[in-house]
Formats: sequence, structure tokens, C-alpha cells
Amino acid sequence: MPLLNLGILAHVDAGKTSLTERLLHSAGVIDEIGSVDAGSTQTDTLALERRRGITIRSAVVSFPLDDVTVNLIDTPGHPDFIAEVERVLGVLDGAVLVVSAVEGVQAQTRVLMRTLRRLRIPALIFVNKIDRRGARYEEVLRELTDRLSAAVVPMGSATGLGTRAARFAPHIGPAALDVLADHDDDLLAAYVDGTVGPDRLRASLSARTRQAAVHPVYAGSAVTGAGVAALAEGIRDLLPAAGDPRGPVSGTVFKVERGPAGEKIAYARMFSGTLRVRDKVACGGPGGEGRITALTVFDRGGDVRRDEVPAGRIARLWGLTDIRIGDSVGLPRAPHGRLFAPPTLETVVVPGPEVDRGALHVALTRLAEQDPLIALRHDRVRREISVSLYGEVQKEVVQATLADEYGLDVGFRETTPLCVERAVGSGAAVEFNKQGANPFLATVGLRVDPAPAGAGTEFRLEVELGSMPYAFFKAVEDTVRETLGQGLHGWRVADCTVTMTHSGYSPRQSHAHQGFDKSMSSTGADFRGLTPLVLIEALRRAGTSVHEPMHRFRIEAPADTLGALLPVLAAARAVPRTTESHGAGCVLEGTVPAVHVHALEQQLPGLTRGEGELESAFDHYAQVVRRTVPERPRTDHNPLDRKEYLLNVTRRVGG
Repeated sequence: MPLLNLGILAHVDAGKTSLTERLLHSAGVIDEIGSVDAGSTQTDTLALERRRGITIRSAVVSFPLDDVTVNLIDTPGHPDFIAEVERVLGVLDGAVLVVSAVEGVQAQTRVLMRTLRRLRIPALIFVNKIDRRGARYEEVLRELTDRLSAAVVPMGSATGLGTRAARFAPHIGPAALDVLADHDDDLLAAYVDGTVGPDRLRASLSARTRQAAVHPVYAGSAVTGAGVAALAEGIRDLLPAAGDPRGPVSGTVFKVERGPAGEKIAYARMFSGTLRVRDKVACGGPGGEGRITALTVFDRGGDVRRDEVPAGRIARLWGLTDIRIGDSVGLPRAPHGRLFAPPTLETVVVPGPEVDRGALHVALTRLAEQDPLIALRHDRVRREISVSLYGEVQKEVVQATLADEYGLDVGFRETTPLCVERAVGSGAAVEFNKQGANPFLATVGLRVDPAPAGAGTEFRLEVELGSMPYAFFKAVEDTVRETLGQGLHGWRVADCTVTMTHSGYSPRQSHAHQGFDKSMSSTGADFRGLTPLVLIEALRRAGTSVHEPMHRFRIEAPADTLGALLPVLAAARAVPRTTESHGAGCVLEGTVPAVHVHALEQQLPGLTRGEGELESAFDHYAQVVRRTVPERPRTDHNPLDRKEYLLNVTRRVGG
């Protein structure tokens, strides 16, 4: 039976969870349609999701569609949970992008469509809520073309807009031929010859949809069921099923959760091969292995135990104790790279008076397992834990999750931007074995050079690889990458090349008839201890500058509110780049520091009579100038202070 792994994507409140419920009901999987408001949906299983009426974590549910088995994945719509969407996109065969007929194309819609097109994931579009007051169809079709720059094919017409009697009549009109002919030369030739029939048009539509060249558009209402049957037919006929059970075992983990006994359960999409219980498979990093102790597959709204899972299926796997989100099961697949920007904000978790810090550490670690882009930062000196975030809503969800699932009452300090440091110039430093104030049995020389923005960090050698044991080179490289997590101002050092210019060690020595003498022979600890001192000195000589995250923004607002809007933008250090007028409205585009985006979102409705719309996304890091350079407290042994560092690392003072 063909398998289709389908994602439901949308901006918040577009109705995608309601659409999921309607599809399950139409397939006979559930007898009664759940309500987001009542908290009775199949896929929003977290107590917090039911209470807030939003999707926070992706959920999988399976249903039959004639001869196709659909694994349907409901994903979050709020931009604060974009990391959850990112993980799901890598395992999809196709997608349905839901757009509200009332609100139309939103900022999140644009972000999602750009990503679907970049990954070439076939996608249908469903214009939902045609029964709501203010619903539009033709206007939304134009928005899809203009604001998404998408080749859309209307699959019918909508009548009775804004009423409970709203309906969608499926048919392929002349507009479809115009769109398809732009992407199908054979169809264009047949059109010129006057030989295009319905079957030829439908075949072209199916082929171009599966190539992600065009996007069929349906309309309807998840609440009344209008148009859902036509959408289901499109899912069955136009989106591709995939999976090769004959190839080598290869899958990707896109979600990890904990079972009742605290055991890890991995959600994996199998791309090829057949995975069986008791199989020993490669997983995680290089050399990692695990044995499958149990597995379930999704079937008709639930999950059932199986002895094996073939390619194309999504399964829950037990036994992979060290598995993490993004890891491969079996043969690794080519990574698709990061689709969305990493978090640009950070906050310190403040435990309540009765909260055990050990329990808080365990709970936050488990939350980070479920969302690897929520990075934890432990400050052992101040006994503080910081978490990185996308936005304020995510902070509220972390707080509520800790209270609901772990019984931990916490608060947060003010949200601050996550800055980076960049090397200004080149700098080099070296310390020699058994010379000067070097207490370590190691020679390490390093040079730091700036690299272009976005280049990342590279470690190079200017010394012979055979000049000392490979383990010592590996200790230096690993420590360099760890030390670059905190530069001269405490921020991660980005985009630089670190070159090892000098190396040396004391060979293994021992006394007669005795074992290895650690005091006379170099160990990896010597190189791990010395490297931070040398690297920080090289960074000092190179100099670093601090850069803060900047978002690009797009504001649509009434033109007569521009006078009130511009001073607020100036106070937020926003820089408008372009201003365009469109009748009674205007569009401003520019950049704004990430730390001010949330406040701008809150102020915009009051400044624009509720008519303003803000779209923002991370764009770049900009150097902090003309104000105090932000500092970040260090959480390491502080190689900036040699005396303090040596006291902590060696328990003795050097020089």
C-alpha cells in the first residue's frame, strides 16, 4: 500500500489542527471532530496545547485515503516554535499549506512557502475559513501569487463566502492552463496545436505538482467540511508516495520524547530498507550504535506494535538510549542544512524558593532534548541556567511546561539578545613546553584570522600531523572549538580561522621497573589546559568586536499612521530602508535589533488602529557601535585571568 508522509503547515490560527480533525473524521478514524477551543483534538495532546489552543510540538496520526496510507504530521504555527517545523520538513513527502480566507497571507506563510520551495517539497494550498465573516477567495488567490511569488493553480470556485452555506466547487479552469504552460513545454506545444484535453491537463498538473513547480489551491472550511473532500482527492492524486524497502536501512529522527519510565522514544522516518526489532543499527554520531528493543507504527489514528517497519513509514523506536533529534538511524542521509535562523534571544531561569536545582537541571535538559535549538548554558559559579529562545511566547511555554510536567515553579529574568563576537584582525600566541610560566607539558601555538560572515569556524594545521600523537592534535582542536564559545566579551566567537602554528610534547617516560610517570610525560589534559590560554591571548592580539542580531522587518499600515509609527521605530533603533505607498496604505521595510521586535509587535496595533501587520525574521549580525559594548558573564575557568585560570585548572599558580 503506498505511503505518504504529509505535513500540515500554516500561520497561527489558520485552522490546520481543525483541518487535521476533519480529515481524520472524513477517513473514519474518529467518530467525533475535536475542538481546539475545547481542547479535545487528536494531535494537541499536551495539557498546555489544549489550554492555550495552539500546537507546540509536532504530532503524527495515520489514516487511509483509498489505497494510500497517509501519515499526517500536525506542526506548530507560531513562529516561536519554528524549530519544531524545521525538523518535520526533512521527513515529508508533501505538504498542505493552510491559509485563512479572512487574514490571508501572513508573515509565517511567507517563511513556510520559501522553505517548501527551497527544499522542493510538493505542496497543496488550502484556503480555510471560507464560512467566516470577511472571508475572501479571489483576493487571497492574488495574494498567493503576489506575496508568495508562487505559481498557483485554482482547483475550483468558492460560493456563499462568509456564511455557513459557503461551498467549494472543484473544477480546473482556464487559469490552470496558463500557469501550467509556463512550466511544461510539451503542454504549451499541445496548447498551440489545440490538442490539450482534460486528461493531458490533469497529467501535467500531477507531474508539475510533484516537482514542486506549481501549487494547486483548494478552498473550504474545516469546521463545516466544505471543500475537504476535494482536498483529500488532491492529496491522494497529486502528492507523491515514497520509500524503497529494498535499499539499506536509513532513517532520520525528527522528534524525541520520554516514556512513563523515563525511557527515550525516537520518532523516525524510514527512507529506505526495513528496520526490525532486535536489529543493531548505527545511530547518533560516528561509531554510535543501538539495538531496537521495540517499535510501533501509526495506524488509523493510533500506534500499534510491529516487528518491523518498512521504508516510507514513520515509527516510534525504543532502545536507542543516546539518540538525539536530527540523528540518523542506519545509513546517514545528506543533511538539508539549517532552514531557519537559530534563536537570537536568551534569558536566565530563576527557580522558585522551593525548587530543587538538581531537579530543574534534569527538567531543562529533557526539554532541550525535545528541542535542540533551545540551548542550555550552565554558569556553575553563579549557579544559573540560561536558555536560548525565539520569542516571549516560547518563554511562557517553557515556564508552563516546567510547572505542569515537572512541578517546578520558575520565573525568568529580562530577555536579552544573543550577540556574537568577530575577530577584528589577526593575532597569534604561543607557549612552549618547559619554558617560562607554562605549567603544562605541552607546546601550543595558535593564530586567529577573521573569516567572512557566515563562513563558520575552521581549524587548520601549519605543523606536521606526525610531529606528535594525533590524540594531542584532537585535544587542541576540540578545546579550540569549546573555548570559542566565550570570547573576550563572553559571547560566541563566530566566523574565524584558527591555525595551529607550533606543537610539541614530552614523550612517554617511566622509571625503571615502574609504570608510566604522568609528571614527566605529556597527556591530553596538558593540551586541553594550555589551549584556552594561548587562544585567548591570540584573540586579545587580534581584537574582537561584538555584533548583535538584527531582524529584517516589513510593516504594512495605513499611510496616515506613519507619523506615529516612525518615532517608535527610531526609539527601537530600527532603520527603515524603503517606504512604498499603496493607495491608503504604506509598506515599510528595514532592519531592527532582535531585542526590540517583541515590544514593536505589542505597540503596533495601538499605533495603527489595529490595522498594522509586522513581518520579521533574522537577517544578520551588526556591530555594536556608539554605545556600551554588551558583556556576557563567563561560565568557564576564565582564561582572561591567567592567575585565576591556573588556580582552577592546575591548583597552582604559574608565573
